[in-house]
Amino acid sequence: MDLSSCNLLIDEIYGGSRNGNASDDPLPKLLGVDNGAGFRHLGKRPEVNTLNLLVLKTNFNDPDWPDSLDTETGAFTYYGDNKKVKEIHDTPRQGNLMLRNLFDTRHSDTEFDHFPVILLFGGTGIYRDVRFLGLAVPGAQILGPDEDLVAIWRAKGADNRRFQNYKSTFTVLDVPEIKREWLNDIKEGKTVSSPHAPKVWLDWVKSRKYSPLQATHSLEIRTKDQQLPQTPEDQKVLDLIYETYKENPHGFEKCAVEIARLMMPNIKECDVTRPWRDGGRDATGSYRLGEGVCGIDVELALEAKCYKSNSGVGVKELSRLISRLRHRQFGILVTTSYLGNQAYHELKEDGHPVVVISASDIAALLKKRIGSLSAIERWLQRV
Repeated sequence: MDLSSCNLLIDEIYGGSRNGNASDDPLPKLLGVDNGAGFRHLGKRPEVNTLNLLVLKTNFNDPDWPDSLDTETGAFTYYGDNKKVKEIHDTPRQGNLMLRNLFDTRHSDTEFDHFPVILLFGGTGIYRDVRFLGLAVPGAQILGPDEDLVAIWRAKGADNRRFQNYKSTFTVLDVPEIKREWLNDIKEGKTVSSPHAPKVWLDWVKSRKYSPLQATHSLEIRTKDQQLPQTPEDQKVLDLIYETYKENPHGFEKCAVEIARLMMPNIKECDVTRPWRDGGRDATGSYRLGEGVCGIDVELALEAKCYKSNSGVGVKELSRLISRLRHRQFGILVTTSYLGNQAYHELKEDGHPVVVISASDIAALLKKRIGSLSAIERWLQRV
């Protein structure tokens, strides 16, 4: 494949050489950018009007900064480049300055006659090969100026010195292919004026219209492997939770409520059932639909199972939860293991309103919302 002349296709893998060093990076040949960093650019940084192209590259393997792509919504979460103890904008490649400027411009009211093209790539784990994740724009339709770019705190070092970094949200647009002709025009600064610019991207530039690339998951019944930890880091998170609560199942019920809240922030009051009066529901509460006087509360029941990964939740335990669901209630099953195949099939085939939060979901949630393993350990102590 001639990297300098090919188009960019969604989820296509672009490989480099196999020398075992920085020369393996395919992005310089593919797009003319430099190598070896998360932020790559064409044009003059950090101002929006002098940037032509910005490449954001992630390996998705930093537990402290868990970049993520939600393929169902098209939302891409990306952390800035201030990962040491210093001022948030004091970074060598000015990545955080570029993020700030992009999002400031995104929320302005003027129509753009120029905007840098943002391309997303993810590492594959094979040498320095990359997968093209899509054409992105800052923000999302449902997020306001206080939500799509947020300065978050972290602590580092033996003295736990605090510092800030950006957490940003981009939207991957519904553009399946980037033509080489547009890439050539971008290098000359013709991002908006090029006749090859995708209409979906131009619609965003001119009117901030978001048309996300949404890929609905066709798989409804997850296998055991899909519900269990996917990486050694994920396994450490689950081991920490299991060791904390293996002798204290009632304590895990409180933890399970907080885990459910991380996934579903609109859960309001949720009371853990007394251990000696457990009626098949470890907790009951309500979930708020809508806002203000227009909102309504829907009742929920939660079941928590702190099991080892080799011991799944079966039909008996699931039936116990389902049988206790009253009319207009829904259930939440939180487990450090997995829901067995037969139970999962029955749940889906019968259409029971139960949300399954398995081991892999717990690990992903805690890494995304809480942070590193040490931060998760502190969070568990507070719970």
